[in-house]
Formats: sequence, structure tokens, C-alpha cells
Amino acid sequence: MKVGQVRLRRFANTVANGYFCSVIKFNNSPIMRKKIVAGNWKMNTTVPEGKELAEAIVAKLSTVPSDVQLIIAPPFTHLCCAGKAIKGTSIALSAQNCADQPKGAFTGEVSAAMLKSIDCTYVILGHSERRQYYGETSATLVAKIGLALENGLKPIYCIGEKLEEREAGHHFDVVKAQIEEVLYTLTPEQMSQIVVAYEPVWAIGTGKTATSEQAQEIHAFVRKTIAAKFGQQIADDCSILYGGSCKPSNAKELFAQKDIDGGLIGGASLKADDFVAIAQSY
Repeated sequence: MKVGQVRLRRFANTVANGYFCSVIKFNNSPIMRKKIVAGNWKMNTTVPEGKELAEAIVAKLSTVPSDVQLIIAPPFTHLCCAGKAIKGTSIALSAQNCADQPKGAFTGEVSAAMLKSIDCTYVILGHSERRQYYGETSATLVAKIGLALENGLKPIYCIGEKLEEREAGHHFDVVKAQIEEVLYTLTPEQMSQIVVAYEPVWAIGTGKTATSEQAQEIHAFVRKTIAAKFGQQIADDCSILYGGSCKPSNAKELFAQKDIDGGLIGGASLKADDFVAIAQSY
């Protein structure tokens, strides 16, 4: 192969920083991009039900490809017992949110430090439901991401457009603004710790799903927007997940796209069989 040509090689079962990933090479620069399937349980299940669900996922873990990182994100009340259920496995624990303050008189809030103390690895931030129902702004999310990173948590930062924005042809502008207003405040080192989840708001819980072509188009745009600020290597290494009615029947087609590195799963993550089947789509 001639010098300067793109060289592509995939290695399965490669461990990087304790997680499995695929290694891709472009012009001799390694791309360490994790395949991730994360389950966002939202405000569902009681504590006993959540414990049972976590245990059911663990029981099926041997059927999941070893280069796919499974993550579960139970409600705050479930984190400790779910964490015990997955302890000693490759499944990672995530919270669904964290406070924008480090500590203090903020009744009802849960800090990033608290989450880290119970062995959370990830935290979901910027989900459209938080933006819509709780008024979270870009400034709020800058604060939350900063605190998450300071406490050793890896943010799963959610972006995505509403139906009217998609129909008006503004989806690229919306997504670009959500990236620039929040992620552009980070250093390259901080950005390397971020997982991005693209969730078209019009597809969350509606049964509608972006076509694989639509999803790939905007995932590629997200990667390009990240590269414009942080360089191509960091953009190439960033895992970008698809969310929005991803299920066993469509996961394989979505995950086959070049710039889709997994899924942030909602409803389908509440059934162990469906959640594991999505991971098996790889």
C-alpha cells in the first residue's frame, strides 16, 4: 500500500482504558472508538424490579459481543442495588443526570461526587426531556459537564432536533448550536472523555425512527462539527450513539452505518431480551 493512502484495519477484542473497542487506522493514526449500547431506564421500575432487570441482563452477558460496552442507567434510587448486581462484570453504571452545583443546600439534587462515590462511570446529560420539562439550558449543561469531568465521570451528552425543526430544515443548525454552545467550551483532553448521543426528539418514545441514511447523515455532520474545533483525531475517536426508538428490529441496520457507534436505548432497555438483542446486532 502506497504511503499516504488510507489504511484500514479492524481488531476485535482490543482493550483500551479498561473497555473494549475497535481500532481503526487512518494514515497510521489509531482511532479508538468504543461500540456502546446504553440503556436509559428513565423513571421506570421499582427498586426490586430494577434489581431483577439488572440481574437478567447479567445472565445474558455472555451472548453479547465482547467488543460492545453495555451501560445501564437506572433511576437514582436503583443505582446502588443495580451496581451490586453488575459488580465484577463488564457492564458499566450510569446515572441519568447530576446537579449543576458541587454540593450544598440544593434539596432533591444529586451531585457528581455522590455518583462517583457509588461507582458510576457515566452520566447522561442534556437529554431532550431534561431540556424540555426542566428548562435545562446550555449554560446549565456546561456546568454539569464540568462537574462530571472533575469527578471522573464520563458524560453522555445528548443532542437532537424537534419535529418542527427537522421539517423546516433546521436540524443541522440546531445540532451544531448544541455542540458549539456546550462542547466547544471544553479542552481537547476533556472532549476525549465525552460520548455524544444524537436523539431526534421526534423519534423518542414515538415509535418513529430516523432512517439509517438520515441517522448516518447527521452523525457524520456531528463528527465533522467536533473535528472543526478539536481536530480530526478526537472526532474520529468520539463514540456517537443513536437514540430514538432503537430496537432489535432496526438496530443492525443503524449500527452498520459508518459514523454510528451504538445506541442510547429507552423503552427497549426495560426488557433484558430486547436490550441484549440490540447489543447482539453488531
